[in-house]
Amino acid sequence: MAERFDQHAVRHRMKLLRDGGDVTLYENREDVECPACGAPFSRLLLTERRSHSFDLGGAERVCVTHEDERLVICTHDQ
Repeated sequence: MAERFDQHAVRHRMKLLRDGGDVTLYENREDVECPACGAPFSRLLLTERRSHSFDLGGAERVCVTHEDERLVICTHDQ
Protein backbone atom coordinates (compact mmCIF):
# COMPACT_ATOMS: atom_id res chain seq x y z
CA MET A 1 0.00 0.00 0.00
CA ALA A 2 1.07 3.59 -0.58
CA GLU A 3 2.90 5.63 2.06
CA ARG A 4 0.15 8.26 2.12
CA PHE A 5 -3.54 7.73 1.43
CA ASP A 6 -4.36 9.98 -1.55
CA GLN A 7 -8.01 10.93 -1.16
CA HIS A 8 -7.82 13.12 -4.26
CA ALA A 9 -7.01 10.10 -6.44
CA VAL A 10 -10.23 8.35 -5.35
CA ARG A 11 -12.37 11.46 -4.72
CA HIS A 12 -14.76 10.57 -7.57
CA ARG A 13 -15.57 7.30 -5.74
CA MET A 14 -16.45 8.97 -2.42
CA LYS A 15 -18.97 11.55 -1.25
CA LEU A 16 -17.70 14.50 0.77
CA LEU A 17 -19.82 14.78 3.93
CA ARG A 18 -17.90 17.46 5.83
CA ASP A 19 -14.79 19.58 5.34
CA GLY A 20 -13.67 21.75 8.24
CA GLY A 21 -10.17 22.47 6.96
CA ASP A 22 -8.28 20.31 9.44
CA VAL A 23 -10.95 17.56 9.52
CA THR A 24 -12.56 15.94 6.46
CA LEU A 25 -15.21 13.21 6.39
CA TYR A 26 -16.11 11.10 3.35
CA GLU A 27 -18.59 8.33 2.63
CA ASN A 28 -17.28 5.47 0.52
CA ARG A 29 -19.52 4.98 -2.52
CA GLU A 30 -17.51 2.55 -4.67
CA ASP A 31 -15.51 0.18 -2.47
CA VAL A 32 -12.36 2.26 -2.02
CA GLU A 33 -9.90 0.14 -0.04
CA CYS A 34 -8.85 0.94 3.52
CA PRO A 35 -5.14 1.89 3.72
CA ALA A 36 -4.78 -0.20 6.90
CA CYS A 37 -6.51 -3.50 6.10
CA GLY A 38 -7.27 -3.37 2.36
CA ALA A 39 -11.01 -4.04 2.76
CA PRO A 40 -13.59 -1.50 1.56
CA PHE A 41 -14.49 0.98 4.31
CA SER A 42 -17.76 2.79 5.03
CA ARG A 43 -16.51 6.21 6.10
CA LEU A 44 -13.17 7.95 6.07
CA LEU A 45 -12.10 10.63 8.55
CA LEU A 46 -8.91 12.58 7.86
CA THR A 47 -7.76 14.77 10.74
CA GLU A 48 -4.73 16.98 11.26
CA ARG A 49 -5.73 17.68 14.86
CA ARG A 50 -3.54 16.33 17.62
CA SER A 51 -6.62 14.91 19.34
CA HIS A 52 -10.07 14.23 17.99
CA SER A 53 -13.28 12.88 19.47
CA PHE A 54 -15.95 11.32 17.28
CA ASP A 55 -19.00 9.09 17.45
CA LEU A 56 -18.51 5.79 15.66
CA GLY A 57 -22.23 5.49 14.90
CA GLY A 58 -22.43 1.71 15.21
CA ALA A 59 -19.34 0.83 13.18
CA GLU A 60 -18.19 -2.74 13.72
CA ARG A 61 -14.49 -2.11 13.06
CA VAL A 62 -12.20 0.91 13.00
CA CYS A 63 -8.81 1.08 11.27
CA VAL A 64 -6.29 3.86 11.94
CA THR A 65 -3.27 4.81 9.87
CA HIS A 66 -0.84 7.41 11.22
CA GLU A 67 0.82 9.60 8.61
CA ASP A 68 3.36 12.37 9.25
CA GLU A 69 0.84 15.17 9.75
CA ARG A 70 -2.54 13.45 10.03
CA LEU A 71 -4.56 10.44 11.09
CA VAL A 72 -6.54 8.41 8.56
CA ILE A 73 -9.48 6.70 10.29
CA CYS A 74 -11.69 4.26 8.41
CA THR A 75 -14.88 2.77 9.78
CA HIS A 76 -16.22 -0.56 8.55
CA ASP A 77 -19.86 -1.55 8.92
CA GLN A 78 -19.35 -5.16 7.84
